[in-house]
Amino acid sequence: MDAISGKWKFWVAVLSLLALFVGIDNMERPLANPDEGRYTEISREMAASGDWVTPRLNGLKYFEKPPLQYWASALSLRIFGENEYAARLYTMLCGLLCILAVGYTLRRLVSPQAGWLGMGVLVASPYFLAMGGIVTLDMGLTAWTTLAVCAFLVAHGGAKDDRERRRWMLLSWAAMALAILSKGLIGIAFPSATIFFYCLFQRDWSLLKRLEWLRGGALFLAIVLPWHIAVSNANPEFAHFYFIHEHFERFLTKSHRREEPWWYFWPILFGGFLPWAVMLVPSWLDGWRSKFAAADRGFHWQRFAIIWSLFITLFFSISGSKLPAYILPVFPILSLVLAAWLIEQPASRLWKLVAPVAVVVLICVPLVWGMPDRTKSDWTRAMYLEARPWITTGLVVLFAGLAGATWQFLRGRKWTAVALVVAASLIFVDCFEDAYEPLSPRQSGQAVSALLKPRLTPETRVYSVRYYDQTIPFYLGRTVTLVDYQDEFSMGLKQQPALAIATLDAFAPAWNQTGPAAAFIHPDAFQALEKFGLPMTVLYRDERRLLVVKP
Repeated sequence: MDAISGKWKFWVAVLSLLALFVGIDNMERPLANPDEGRYTEISREMAASGDWVTPRLNGLKYFEKPPLQYWASALSLRIFGENEYAARLYTMLCGLLCILAVGYTLRRLVSPQAGWLGMGVLVASPYFLAMGGIVTLDMGLTAWTTLAVCAFLVAHGGAKDDRERRRWMLLSWAAMALAILSKGLIGIAFPSATIFFYCLFQRDWSLLKRLEWLRGGALFLAIVLPWHIAVSNANPEFAHFYFIHEHFERFLTKSHRREEPWWYFWPILFGGFLPWAVMLVPSWLDGWRSKFAAADRGFHWQRFAIIWSLFITLFFSISGSKLPAYILPVFPILSLVLAAWLIEQPASRLWKLVAPVAVVVLICVPLVWGMPDRTKSDWTRAMYLEARPWITTGLVVLFAGLAGATWQFLRGRKWTAVALVVAASLIFVDCFEDAYEPLSPRQSGQAVSALLKPRLTPETRVYSVRYYDQTIPFYLGRTVTLVDYQDEFSMGLKQQPALAIATLDAFAPAWNQTGPAAAFIHPDAFQALEKFGLPMTVLYRDERRLLVVKP
């Protein structure tokens, strides 16, 4: 390994500035349907209504998730205005918290150099870095579970005495509570299961005696209970829907129509760690057998981290509901294991694990170049043609970085090679973010909302007919009336059916009422409405929706 001189501090500063630029640049693109629109609109409505207890989406009660991110984003929207930066600020800060937690934990458990390397490993994982600029609840969950696990690891693997261990355990309990307020019971289910399996594999249950059950449990309940009690008192229907439907039925059944094969998450895991993909398995195997100082004290932090990561991946692999972001909490904790392994490896070994990834990236370049010709419509093809230069550039830069890193590893310059990988990965993600801009009309209602917004008055009735784009209410700054559409609004519509129109037949007289009106309509519904002869002027049309106004 090349010597770590004063120059490494310079490169850390350069890479940090580059990461900051990519992070901020990743915040400005239009919000995407569905998740970004959904969670930002809930926050907007919370900020507008002042009701911080009952979340609402498009004016309807929405109990699928707890409110921590809604609270944070609502404050951001109030302070910084209703824009994409304010919408993504909390998510970006959660990603930053993960990076800092990884760096500090490795500094305590291994060495300062391992701390910097761990942050580099996580930042250079394209999936994690990209998710830091996307409004989902999973990054918030990842931040608080990462803090919970890292505090736990420091408490039992790096604390100097019982007093320090107690402080770190209390922080872990608090972070678990915030994880529950981010995305539900998995905030404590995942840590609990990991502790159980760790003790089982280690054949040592003495760890359970050092968990600060009384102080930690009291702090945990003080954070978790107030909102759950308040929302249950305000909404009697909350408890059954939230605990039974959203937690147990989501996992045990396929009611959410998110079915995927059992192996679905493994390509996401390895692809998400792309530059380090080939290193993952050897780092797990060596990490499981490793004997760092923490293991000599009776706690093997690498095994705990590996059990955490494998349990989450397997848990969601057998779940009836699968979405790509579900395994995001795995990435920071695996970065701990990978960085601790990397710092021990000779450069002569690492080049063999980077070169194959460079070849795979190079193979992807012609595949991406031909992507526009595989689209199904001229509308989509035109967007992909505009995005193609950015995607291709990102892949070429990543290939160049990996090829350069391979050469530096061969010359024994490990830190220079790692810096090249991190820099190339950052530019790769930034290019893909820029590629999204021309593709955004497919996934965002920003442009079509901009056509309607100048025509809106307080009296204008706005409908969404057999179609709902989650981003449109946010960009309009108001809710819309659903027509012949339920999906995730089923529970809310049972409680407030008057806020929607159930059928197309009922929509016709509503449209003909006196006063201005506009509607976003699914193309199939537009054809079905022709029999009513409704007065409609088409302002916008694509293969996904139409925007019409009443003349």
